[in-house]
Amino acid sequence: MTKKRWICLFVENEIGVLARISGLFSGKSYNVDSLTVGVTENKSISRMTIGLTSDDRTFEQIKKSLNRSVEVIKVVDYTEMDIHIKELMFVKISHCSDRDIEEIFRMAQVFLVTVMDYNQENVLIESVQTEDDNNRFIALLEKCYSNRMEIVRGGNVAVEALNG
Repeated sequence: MTKKRWICLFVENEIGVLARISGLFSGKSYNVDSLTVGVTENKSISRMTIGLTSDDRTFEQIKKSLNRSVEVIKVVDYTEMDIHIKELMFVKISHCSDRDIEEIFRMAQVFLVTVMDYNQENVLIESVQTEDDNNRFIALLEKCYSNRMEIVRGGNVAVEALNG
């Protein structure tokens, strides 16, 4: 059975590491749904959050391959862990009427997203929500503004929840 999986990698913060890790996925025809990378509090280590959809057997192969990679310091399987996870998304809606702008502001309030900028014809929305929440927000916007939207999604970042 295929399902959504999450992996956190701690890797050496060096040139080419991202290319080698992503090459490992493409070389074995594994599809990555989301990949974000950022330096940690230790400047020599980067943290990757990788989202993918796979079956159990394939996922185990992926983790083994990552553990064998020289640049990988640690692999953490977030799939069954209690984590906090968010995705950054921007949505720009163009050619808006005054009524459109009012409605977009109402939607933003309900979905707990932020209108970052707007003018007489355009609105820019920022959302830092779960991927599912962002998908629901997009689905609503598409009903009214589908041919006037530009969507930029930045991938997910995750951290283990605090226990106790």
